[in-house]
Amino acid sequence: MQFNIGESLLTLCKDSGIYGLVTSNPKSLIMILIACVLLYLAIVKKFEPLLLMPIAFGMLLSNLPFAGMYHEEIYAGGHVHWELLGGQDPAITPGLLDFLYLGVKLGIYPCLIFLGVGAMTDFGPLIANPISMLMGAASQLGIFIVFIISYSVLGFNAQEAASIGIIGGADGPTAIYLTGKLAPHLLGPIAVAAYSYMALVPVIQPPIMRALTTKKERSIVMEQLRPVSKKEKIIFPIAVTIIVSLLLPSAAPLVGCLMLGNLFKESGVADRLCKTAQNELMNIVTIFLGVTVGATATASTFLSWQTIKIIVVGVFAFACGTAGGLLVAKLLNKITGGKINPLIGSAGVSAVPMAARVSQVEGQKANPSNFLLMHAMGPNVSGVIGSAIAAGMLLSMFG
Repeated sequence: MQFNIGESLLTLCKDSGIYGLVTSNPKSLIMILIACVLLYLAIVKKFEPLLLMPIAFGMLLSNLPFAGMYHEEIYAGGHVHWELLGGQDPAITPGLLDFLYLGVKLGIYPCLIFLGVGAMTDFGPLIANPISMLMGAASQLGIFIVFIISYSVLGFNAQEAASIGIIGGADGPTAIYLTGKLAPHLLGPIAVAAYSYMALVPVIQPPIMRALTTKKERSIVMEQLRPVSKKEKIIFPIAVTIIVSLLLPSAAPLVGCLMLGNLFKESGVADRLCKTAQNELMNIVTIFLGVTVGATATASTFLSWQTIKIIVVGVFAFACGTAGGLLVAKLLNKITGGKINPLIGSAGVSAVPMAARVSQVEGQKANPSNFLLMHAMGPNVSGVIGSAIAAGMLLSMFG
């Protein structure tokens, strides 16, 4: 076969990513820049680096022209086109991220993340003060307010509106789980919004907390929580799994994995499993989840008015969730005769333990002798359960 150096060099040029950026998809350059900005925020500013970094890098990989690591066509229409994934179409050669994305699409990664979260969570403050459940439930208010706004005002369909609303729960794995089931084409923007706002909890929440409470309320010193027995801690995850699964079966995967991880921790007879769930499994799944979620943020889906709407309404959902928990805590403060500091209500969002730490910081600013962290952990861990239940409700209604 005759070798033509000119044609070979031309072919090499046309196969390069630079040629692809210039000729076929210049929008990818914008996405690459956005990915670099997110990497800067994760590495330099330390905004949720454990997930924002792999998300940003996944976004970078999927937007490199001709790299072929992720193909939207395989998951078009919200379904897995197995014939394309199996390489039956000669025009599409499935890439690494196409296969790893199955863990998101099938709901595997978020559930395994919840397994690890459960293994690291102490539900003692919630068991010691069951009234915390009301604050955790009230903090899901933002989910449903933004669902209504997204559906009735912004023109999203019910599945998309539910996926956007779940940002208000401040729970990244839950947002990814629900969006992967209902509106996978919005997975990239929703994941970026959810984890960005989780990282910005110390910035977003304090102004709302100060606006809705008085200094006198913020200065309230709460009584020490009662000790919780080992038996109570073992019974709790079993009971919650049974009750939630019977009432709302669609929430069973998330809540069940959360409680299984917690049972590993509290039983005291499965230390190896508990340590694996906390460390190795959690770290591996976090990498796979972040990179594949970021890969869905392609130029065609991310660079749109929809994304801007999601970013704007997402912070409103988070603010409404914070306000809902605070207002219910204020009501409980009145009912109990001033025994509850309303600041702990803001921790009802599912950003564990950052939201509880913000309650502690704001409480000490008002009263240096105030120690609210353990009290705030009750609504905080309740919010994790609440966001999973809210996701199950939306999945049952619109899935």
